[in-house]
Amino acid sequence: MKTIQLPTINLRRKSKDVLESPEALSASLCAAMSTEQTEKSSNGAGGEKRKNKIRFPDRMRITGLKKRHKHKPPEVPVVLDFSQNLEQNHLAEASQHLLAQEERLFSSEAADEQVPCTGGEEDRLQKDYEALKLQLRMVIHDSFNTDNQAALKSAVTTILQEEERDHVWEKTAKHERPVWRPMECREIHNKLLQMVVEVRLQRANEEESGADKLSTSLKKDICRMGKRIQNDLLQVVRDVQGCYPPEFDVCNMYTQLYHQAFSMKLQELTQSNTELEDCIYILSWINDYYPKGVLQQKELQSHINSEALGPLLPTEGLKTLEEQYLSHKEAEVKTSLSSALKKEEEHWQTGEKPELMDNYYISHLALDVIHLVDGAIKEAVTILGNEDKAQRILFQLSSFLASYKKSIKELLKGKNKDISDILKANLVSIKQLREYIKARENLPEDVKGTWLSTVADLRESCHRYFLSTIHKELKRHYQKLWTQAWFSSSHNITGDLLTALEDQTTRITFLKPACMEELLSQLHTEVMMEYVRRMLKRKVKLKEKGEQETAATFLCEDSARINALFIRTGSKEKWLSNVLPKMSEVLRLQDAGSLRSEIVTLTRTYPDISERQVLALLQLKTNLSSEDVRNIKDSLIENRTSPVSEPPPPFFCNVPVKRMLI
Repeated sequence: MKTIQLPTINLRRKSKDVLESPEALSASLCAAMSTEQTEKSSNGAGGEKRKNKIRFPDRMRITGLKKRHKHKPPEVPVVLDFSQNLEQNHLAEASQHLLAQEERLFSSEAADEQVPCTGGEEDRLQKDYEALKLQLRMVIHDSFNTDNQAALKSAVTTILQEEERDHVWEKTAKHERPVWRPMECREIHNKLLQMVVEVRLQRANEEESGADKLSTSLKKDICRMGKRIQNDLLQVVRDVQGCYPPEFDVCNMYTQLYHQAFSMKLQELTQSNTELEDCIYILSWINDYYPKGVLQQKELQSHINSEALGPLLPTEGLKTLEEQYLSHKEAEVKTSLSSALKKEEEHWQTGEKPELMDNYYISHLALDVIHLVDGAIKEAVTILGNEDKAQRILFQLSSFLASYKKSIKELLKGKNKDISDILKANLVSIKQLREYIKARENLPEDVKGTWLSTVADLRESCHRYFLSTIHKELKRHYQKLWTQAWFSSSHNITGDLLTALEDQTTRITFLKPACMEELLSQLHTEVMMEYVRRMLKRKVKLKEKGEQETAATFLCEDSARINALFIRTGSKEKWLSNVLPKMSEVLRLQDAGSLRSEIVTLTRTYPDISERQVLALLQLKTNLSSEDVRNIKDSLIENRTSPVSEPPPPFFCNVPVKRMLI
């Protein structure tokens, strides 16, 4: 009996694409058919077994043979048989042999022609397919062997060929299919890759080096697994990827498998109580080393989609680790801040003057605090991978600011001979803290407001130490303002006040210019408030128009001289220059209608001015009738609901009017 040489089927082409020439294939098949007729004559009933033959789908028929050409056919090259191809890992060629045999056995054309077939042929074909699947598994299992790349590429081609044949059989009833269909080679491949990845990750602790210096076994395990993932993904991109067509998306497939396997290992490691040191290391891998070090390598970035991987730990497990770390970090920062303040307090008691830099005293307290907090937050952002969670550490400033405020109050109660220099140095720290808090964009507004209020109290305590001394020295000059003596000699009395002011401010030395500016701005405001307070005490009665105009002129002159001094020495409160001139217009005007209009303008410009203060100002003009005062008051009530769009800072609300007016 002659052996039929079947065509090698490439399922990526149509069935007419055969390896042999049409002439050679025609000759082989004709010889086989001649032999078949002879055997059918001698065997008789042998053909009845063909009745149970499964009919192969019509679309799988081998393309009809072309007519012979008269010229002599070329020599057919030697073709390896199935076993030889299998032995040499030519899996795609071995698969084509089996596919051709399958087509011969199950094609409807073969059934129509009553080609004899025994159950032994199907059994042998099934065994050959099993041998192919076994070899396929072995090659896939050895995917990371660089000497195995040709075999792996052939294995992938085999998977595609067998997958295409599986699709052909899909529309055929299950009982009519061969027992080996579907082969499901793609599913076998995917499961094998998962096994390969899991085994390689398990062996990482034995095969990967470079983690010996780490302090705990958990750290070593995680580090070695991370290195294995990094090295394997690089090999997939460099070597393995070339064995697969794009539709496999093999780089992302491997990345997903390693991600899942790494996730499972981390979950196992965190099931029991985790030491703080290990907790920090795990969080560092989850949020830093793995996403930024392993997955963000330049060679990998264009091949994998790391955003589709999902978290390495489930929410609950991750939350437990984060809470453990944050609680520790908060306690650590709180202790460090307390130590920094204690160190500052101890320095106050040494009798040594604060450090002098650029001709002003400084304290390093705020910089130390800011450095501690920022450093802790920066570390937490890296470890947690989340800035909002790390901001929790910032809230340790609450207790620090409260303690700092208490320390300054205790200092002011004591009798430290260097208190002036200490406060000058601490005003620098207070300003730095205020600027730091203002810059915290993620800080809730209510918390920010509370902290800024505490810092303002700190600054006020320091300022009050210096300003109370100045006001005490200026008191005798204040007492002469808006008296008959002032009305008689305004220029001299105000001049004496300015001389005393300049003398007091020049005594404040070794204070940082920015802090000096704030101190002078506050002094500027308070001097103007004291001037207005003295004015509203109504010790001067302006009976006639001439006196009122003269007083208005003195008021404008005093305003110009006082404000010029402060602005020259560094105050930034230029808006104060308009307060007294606005009030002077009320003294100057005589017409009741114009006066009402000016009062309305004054209250809209300074919304914090009270009705009592307005009436006190009007009472300086003794020639106003009760009716005029009543009309002005009514107009004030009616029109003060519309202040200017950008009113100046509060001023009149801090100027007391002691006596109730009738």
